[in-house]
Amino acid sequence: MLVFPNAKINLGLNVVERRPDGYHNLETIFYPIPLQDVLEIVTFDENPNLPHPTDCDFMLHASGIPVIGKPEENLVVRAYHLLKVEFPIPPIHIFIYKHIPSGAGLGGGSSDAAYMLKLLRDKFSLPLSDDDLEERASRLGADCAFFIRNNPTFATGIGNIFTPMPQLALKGYHFVLVKPDIFVSTRDAFALIHPHKPIKKLTEIVSLPISKWREAGLCNDFEESVFAKHPAIGSIKQKLYALGADYASMSGSGSSLFGLYREKPFENNTILQEYFPGSFCWMCELE
Repeated sequence: MLVFPNAKINLGLNVVERRPDGYHNLETIFYPIPLQDVLEIVTFDENPNLPHPTDCDFMLHASGIPVIGKPEENLVVRAYHLLKVEFPIPPIHIFIYKHIPSGAGLGGGSSDAAYMLKLLRDKFSLPLSDDDLEERASRLGADCAFFIRNNPTFATGIGNIFTPMPQLALKGYHFVLVKPDIFVSTRDAFALIHPHKPIKKLTEIVSLPISKWREAGLCNDFEESVFAKHPAIGSIKQKLYALGADYASMSGSGSSLFGLYREKPFENNTILQEYFPGSFCWMCELE
């Protein structure tokens, strides 16, 4: 079975307060975008031409953007083992093609994990509802659970308390994503943040026309500290506005930035790439 885990962006991100457990309470809006990885699972018995190791219950085959870390620590493998403890799932081959950049604030790893849970449920007919999968996904990471239902969502807590926003739609807008070759440490981004309660609610701001979001105060609180340490990331946001974006922002704690345009700013992705050399660039019309 084959699925296509997608990325997300944050429409606004407010760091509200530091919690006694050391984490931070947030307010943000997760919005799915059609930038996708590819994920497939095949049981050892389904393809006799593939190797069948006797000392483990999975094999991870990764391609595309390099996957860093040990296979057993990968979120898709952790998702597999999470359900295997409960259900008699056979040994599997896991094939993943990475197209979503990592360390970009786009939730690629979290999406892969959530889609793995859904893929295992569907392939092996496991008696699990979406609510059940959300609970298990939350054990893998704060925003993993979002990708179970994968709809526009207002998130609070540490990003794990969800309120659906079915009225929020960016259909017809042209979306530009730029991820420079700059690593942003999430730990450092949080260390430099100054928690505060926002003046206006995110849900109220995004009910306005997109062209009004910037002046209404929709922002990502991480931008101040990240741009100070990495001015090149801030300059990309300025370029996105210079190209006519109705709204531009960093996603998550960085380092990717996106712009929303009423008119297509570039003829194709090749020209977009030439405008932002050395960066991962991607453009689409949202549906």
